[in-house]
Amino acid sequence: MEKTRNYIGDILIIIAGLFWGSMGIFVRHLNDLGFTSIQVACLRLTTAGLIFAIILLIKDRKGFKINVRDIPLFLALGLVSILFFTCCYFTAIRLMTMSTAAILLYTSPIWVMILAIIFLKEKFSVQKLIALILAFAGCVLVSGFGGKVTAIGILVGLGSGLGYGLYSIFGTFALKKYSPYTVTCYTFLIAGLGSIFVANPADLFGKIAAIDNKLSLFGFVLLTAVVTAVIPFLLYTLGLNRTTAGRAAVLATVEPAAATLFGFFVMGEKVGLIAVIGILLVFAAIVVLSVKSTSK
Repeated sequence: MEKTRNYIGDILIIIAGLFWGSMGIFVRHLNDLGFTSIQVACLRLTTAGLIFAIILLIKDRKGFKINVRDIPLFLALGLVSILFFTCCYFTAIRLMTMSTAAILLYTSPIWVMILAIIFLKEKFSVQKLIALILAFAGCVLVSGFGGKVTAIGILVGLGSGLGYGLYSIFGTFALKKYSPYTVTCYTFLIAGLGSIFVANPADLFGKIAAIDNKLSLFGFVLLTAVVTAVIPFLLYTLGLNRTTAGRAAVLATVEPAAATLFGFFVMGEKVGLIAVIGILLVFAAIVVLSVKSTSK
């Protein structure tokens, strides 16, 4: 029963990573319309928050009720994790190359493994270490070796990895008391509200008003939120409820590999031999974790 539980959780997280891998397609289109990366994040987070609220309303209205003592936990999920990670990541992209920012973002499994051992009392194992090394090495090869590096860029890049990883830690605590639907709903409502204050709202609404075909814009923003936030974060949270934070973080590294494949098949981008090796290393990390689970 426990093996089946792990398998389902692993599969959900891997699928979530595949959905996250498509993010570049949507973000690039919105950037072409004139929105900054932070404004794209704002549109994505706020729309996703509203959708999660509707889902919770349909699934379980009682899920909106949370203990006042747990408000700091949800603030941490929305602001310290999701919003902080997004702002750090896009700042790193602005200060350095996208590949360098991506490499630093995917230090998240390292952060998660360290924090999970400290706060969640997860056991350290050789399999986890091997999988972690394979996954990070694969992400480095997939993302490439960036040339533009700054001290501030490295700090915010590491911050993005920490913020990204904290979702697994805070989420694990939240899931002990609340359903995945409640956790994702409040996380994104809070993150969306917070994102409005950092997205230059006057400029954002001005750009929206200047676009003639608003119906097309709203439809695309809705699609962006559903494909890159609602579906993957819900799947990831459901998966996190069935496995450990450390495993989840490593499994999610399938995202850059998926992004590379999406770039190749959808955007017509070239994929070199080194990137292919990186993709294989990421999948090798997943295989290592799978072998570990079957050996129990």
